[in-house]
Amino acid sequence: MTWLCDFWRSSVGGKLTMAVTGVLLFLFVVGHLLGNLQLFSEPEHLADYAKLLHREPALLWAVRCVLGGALLLHVVTGIRLARQNRAARPVKYQKEEILVASFASRSMLLTGLTTLGFVVYHLLHFTAGVVHGAGAAKAGKFDGFDVHTMVVRSFENPSIALAYVGFMVVLFFHLAHGIQSFVQTLGLNHARYTPVIRRLSVVVAGLLAGGNILLPLSVLSGIVKVAP
Repeated sequence: MTWLCDFWRSSVGGKLTMAVTGVLLFLFVVGHLLGNLQLFSEPEHLADYAKLLHREPALLWAVRCVLGGALLLHVVTGIRLARQNRAARPVKYQKEEILVASFASRSMLLTGLTTLGFVVYHLLHFTAGVVHGAGAAKAGKFDGFDVHTMVVRSFENPSIALAYVGFMVVLFFHLAHGIQSFVQTLGLNHARYTPVIRRLSVVVAGLLAGGNILLPLSVLSGIVKVAP
């Protein structure tokens, strides 16, 4: 295992770790959004989706462990690389090249840690049910409980809904540059294609963040309501 730790500590190993774990987390974001979009369908569909996630406890916990490990490794590696980059350039440039270093690239550590905070908050809210009075949403307690109503009632609170919107804006910036970094790690930089990849990364990040933003805003605007 020594060689594996040494590889992880190297610059190449760290970037590869960020790429692999980033892909796993990206796929989770996509799948999670597709499931949550059931909010726009019949109320029982969202309940069926929640039940499906808990139908196979062993599989569910295996996925949770993989995603949890990927998230932890992603965060730890990201912090380590950020510290290494800062140590390698202890004196800031006299003039920052804002056009080269975009806000998203310069704030990856901040947006990443903020997103981590959102993940913890989200789990406490909808999974553990220990905040905002959503206790009935605890894992496995779906019999006689309307998941659709729980989500709608939560997002009817403007502070909760706007908090989710704000976190999704942060996620947008993190994903936009994360996708570009992944492509760069693969060595796919090209004068002709890199600008296209950058635009596509913004579009993909916008679709994912925007899809999640639609959920609370649709409730606040009255488009999605508690089923009669």
